[in-house]
Amino acid sequence: MQNNTSTREITYIEAIREATYQVLESEPKSFLMGLGVSDPKGCFGTTTNLHESFPGRVFETPVSENTLTGVCLGSAITGLRPILVHLRIDFTMYAMDQMINNMAKWRSMFGGQVNVPMVVRMVIGMGWGQGNQHSQNLQSFFAHVPGIKVIVPATAYDMKGMLISAMKDNNPVIILEHRWLQFTKSIVPEEMYEVPIGKCNVLTEGSDITIVSWGQVLIETLKANEFLKENGVSAEIIDLRSLTPLDMPAIKRSVQKTGKLLVVDSSWKTGGFAGEIIARVCEDPDIMLDTMTQRLCYPDFPVPSSPGHANHYYIRSTHIFDKVSNMLEKELDKSGVLAQEEGRLLDAPDQNFIGPF
Repeated sequence: MQNNTSTREITYIEAIREATYQVLESEPKSFLMGLGVSDPKGCFGTTTNLHESFPGRVFETPVSENTLTGVCLGSAITGLRPILVHLRIDFTMYAMDQMINNMAKWRSMFGGQVNVPMVVRMVIGMGWGQGNQHSQNLQSFFAHVPGIKVIVPATAYDMKGMLISAMKDNNPVIILEHRWLQFTKSIVPEEMYEVPIGKCNVLTEGSDITIVSWGQVLIETLKANEFLKENGVSAEIIDLRSLTPLDMPAIKRSVQKTGKLLVVDSSWKTGGFAGEIIARVCEDPDIMLDTMTQRLCYPDFPVPSSPGHANHYYIRSTHIFDKVSNMLEKELDKSGVLAQEEGRLLDAPDQNFIGPF
């Protein structure tokens, strides 16, 4: 598709804004609401000036997560197609009744006769003094509930295409957006296009080990893979992109080929989604493993507030490199990956990061 359209390199933020603009322009039943959408900073820049282009369809709201989610749910079941922005996933806990008991179940309760075409954007992330209550990734809460689709785009290209797909879906879709990805760039077509929900993306083919990851830690996985390749390791990297629906057939094909599986997940270990993937692989009688499956997750401890603690909490490319080395039972040269990490900020993605607001 990229070869047949006009493309250029844009940021993750710009991809969200462009997708939203194009959806609002093409679908008169769509609208956007949430705290900060018409603010000058426009939800980290993703909604800037959209209220001027679409007056009455892009509007600011009070701080009342449960009420806002209920308004969007009511709009969706009556035929509109809302996009709701929650600036922090942490505070969607106030809206769990609407999302878990209503949004997820409405279609089922009415035998599939009532659609719930709504998109809920949730910002996740870490570091830069955000603290325990602003840095969590609660993905497994929502992936656990049937009736909700949960997607985690890691690139600007996927972000635009999956947001457009989500807006065309007749089911509720939650999009998790990691703030460390906001200024990353990729080649993105100017035209509208769709990236399918429920299909993972094999980024690199390999024969030694399968590494499944998604979101921000996928970037760390790709960094580690550069140095794995220098050591002659052939890793198959899978960008999951969609937690629910989960593309197990693609994961199965890869693990059947490599015989080894590492899952890298930017959330807690206990009850986490990495464990779900591993369980399904281990339950499949057709998959023969050469070694025990492994996972890299955050420790079961509240998200740290300081750079000093961050050094012992977040997953880095060195951790992934070491884990692969151990799984392959090989002594790999890690001087390159260590040099890359030297002097790196522990609480921000790079030196240019100026904070979450």
